[in-house]
Amino acid sequence: MNPFSSGTRLRDMIRAIRACKTAAEERAVVRKECAAIRAAINENDQEYRHRNLAKLMFIHMLGYPTHFGQMECLKLIASAGFPEKRIGYLGLMLLLDERQEVLMLVTNSLKQDLNHNNQYIVGLALCALGNICSAEMARDLAPEVERLLQFRDPNIRKKAALCSIRIIKKVPDLAENFINPTASLLKEKHHGVLITGIQLCTDLCKLCPEALEYFRKRCTEGLVKTLKDIANSPYAPEYDIAGITDPFLHIRLLRLLRVLGQGDADASDCMNDILAQVATKTESNKNAGNAILYECVETIMSIEDNGGLRVLAINILGRFLSNRDNNIRYVALNMLMKAMSVDTQAVQRHRATILECVKDSDASIRKRALELVYLLVNETNVKPLTKELIDYLEVSELEFKGDLTAKICSIVEKFSPEKIWYIDQMLKVLSEAGNFVKDDVCHALIVLISNASDLHGYTVRALYRAFQASSEQESLVRVAVWCIGEYGDLLVNNVGMLDIEDPITVTESDAVDVVETAMKRDTSDLTTKAMALIALLKLSSRFPSCSERIREIIVQHKGNFVLELQQRSIEFNSVLEKHKNIRSALVERMPVLDEATFSGRKAGSMALTVSASPASSLKVPNGTAKPLAAPLVDLLDLSSDDAPAPSSSGGDFLQDLLGVDLAPASTPSSTSLATKAGADALLDLLSIGSTPVPSSSPAVDIFSLTEDKKPPVTTTLDGLSSPSAPPPHAASQPAAAPILDLLDGLSSSPPAPVDNGTSPAYPSIVAFESSYLRINFSFTKPTGNLQATEIQATFTNLSQNVYTDFIFQAAVPKFLQLHLDPASGNTLSAGGNESIKQTLRITNSQHGKKSLVMRIRITYKMNGKDMLEEGQINNFPREL
Repeated sequence: MNPFSSGTRLRDMIRAIRACKTAAEERAVVRKECAAIRAAINENDQEYRHRNLAKLMFIHMLGYPTHFGQMECLKLIASAGFPEKRIGYLGLMLLLDERQEVLMLVTNSLKQDLNHNNQYIVGLALCALGNICSAEMARDLAPEVERLLQFRDPNIRKKAALCSIRIIKKVPDLAENFINPTASLLKEKHHGVLITGIQLCTDLCKLCPEALEYFRKRCTEGLVKTLKDIANSPYAPEYDIAGITDPFLHIRLLRLLRVLGQGDADASDCMNDILAQVATKTESNKNAGNAILYECVETIMSIEDNGGLRVLAINILGRFLSNRDNNIRYVALNMLMKAMSVDTQAVQRHRATILECVKDSDASIRKRALELVYLLVNETNVKPLTKELIDYLEVSELEFKGDLTAKICSIVEKFSPEKIWYIDQMLKVLSEAGNFVKDDVCHALIVLISNASDLHGYTVRALYRAFQASSEQESLVRVAVWCIGEYGDLLVNNVGMLDIEDPITVTESDAVDVVETAMKRDTSDLTTKAMALIALLKLSSRFPSCSERIREIIVQHKGNFVLELQQRSIEFNSVLEKHKNIRSALVERMPVLDEATFSGRKAGSMALTVSASPASSLKVPNGTAKPLAAPLVDLLDLSSDDAPAPSSSGGDFLQDLLGVDLAPASTPSSTSLATKAGADALLDLLSIGSTPVPSSSPAVDIFSLTEDKKPPVTTTLDGLSSPSAPPPHAASQPAAAPILDLLDGLSSSPPAPVDNGTSPAYPSIVAFESSYLRINFSFTKPTGNLQATEIQATFTNLSQNVYTDFIFQAAVPKFLQLHLDPASGNTLSAGGNESIKQTLRITNSQHGKKSLVMRIRITYKMNGKDMLEEGQINNFPREL
């Protein structure tokens, strides 16, 4: 007999397939068997139809196509005998799904079987319908399934309930038909029927608001009684698991009570007592008991407020944290994070246990516990929690230091009670994990140090000690180098000694040694070395006795392969050799860095140079700024890796940033450095381009901190000592002229201003208007200076709410210089009753060629909520 004829038994085929040693052999066996089955189907072989379908199901489970046997399923389902129907329905569930059009042909057979006298055939039909029911089948067969919910046999009722769940999910409109039959299932004594009835009730409540109200009013007390009976029931061997009666039914009941109690005080009061009983009486030494306790805690946290129950629930989670099972501890941490929004004080009581979880060997638990600790921190506990985290930072695993460091820095910045504590904690973090500290954290620290004038001496001495102890941490080296460059004289002279400090003796040579060490470190990157060169230039003025040694260190980099360091070395050497008379003024101490502008940059602000009102500053480190729309591109720093390549026109780059046409009518062609002479060569060396650009002064670049982020400074050399004051001759000449005078004296005297008599009047414009705010601009021009324009901005509140913390910022292209005077206030009255006024001064170096254009950003608070307005202004009068 052919071993692969239709008469081959299923076990023989399975044995033949398993005997194959290669995939090719298996495919050959399957191919021959499928051919034999196709032949039997064509011959309409009724004797072995059920056997062939069983073989097809096995072949289907191996992943081979079996679509040719789908009609055989329908033929077997239509058979009269139970064995044939059983194989037919099994094949139907395996070989077909609800997307198959063939499925429509089986609806009539299902309807007949749902009304069959044999309860086992009814069970087969319900099982198949519950697995592959489509929306059309659900609508056609829902009445039969609804009727079977009251069938005499509990197994049929159970299957009918499961089938009903599938039907209401496929067609939610049918949910109302199942409300009353489901309510009767909740009174069942048979646990199998009861658990499926509870699940059907839960799904009905989620899909149908009417069902939720019905069950909430009529069934809550009955469900509470059922849970009480199960929780207090005596030992029943058929339902017992680890000493607990039917934990699966416990959990389903608790989930349904959670749905019924959420948002309803009466239903919540009804179930408070039984929830307390379950929470206190359930044993927690077995996994089944822990599962019930977890669901009980979920229910307590979801229903309406009951302080005592919630404290009990959080205490259960606290016990979970001491469990040896990592899975239980993880779910406890997850639940505690949710509980933070409900009862923070109750969670705070388990702070010590949560801190221990931060030190756990399991990475998932460590990460989740760290997130929870971050939520627990407030102004009252920030010091002890930060100390614990920093102590653990010293011994934590390398792969965990990054996350831990980020959280500590965020906590310190957000909740710092005083500046000296902030500085101390950040120094500890920099000393232990400086290589994991991000640049914006270092910048925030530098901004805070700059604003803490009474702590300059203390900080630079602390950084000097930290550098001596741990010089391999990159971020620590950068901050130390910056501070020594700024406050090296305070370090040497022990200025501003505090009572908590130990005396320290540092010579001028020692301070220079630190910066030189930072330059020569193998691990120092370009940013660190560039900052070290800046610090050396500053120390040459602060320590005249070391000036020659400093020049020798700087000159060593004149031939450096890195163009950035080579350029700085050449420029700084020029300052040291040819301009000693102005060096001290050129490299004097940085002005206080503007905290508000830094906060905006840190959050990511608009492209191009941003000017902000100095009066509207945020408190650092506790201040926060709303994220802005686009990242800030600082065009003042020659060290930026991302800065545009120098060219004769910055129009293309600015056009990309602003999205407007800024290009002049004709762009001058670029000229090579070799063919330029005098001023042109120097301009190219400074990456300024053939057209003088006010914002590209190398003196500003001298004070840059990193490639892409720097403190805000004035864009001309004359303004270094006063960041808020406009340069004296910015209105009458390009900023390139003083650069040339300072470095090589190549430029001629500045051009004399042209007197054009009385300036004409310009019409006011509505620069910006939204549903909340209107901005009007009025214009005046100083007599004799066509490039300069003074703008009076008037801000009007169009809403009925008062605006507080009002801050206006603006960005302009490189050919414009912008200065903002302080605003008249930072509170804007409702309904336009009062306005805020602010003066803007703009100098257009391309007057007559390019029109004014400006991007604006306004932030304020309305009813305690942060608001942000952004826009572009390009409707300035063309003659400006």
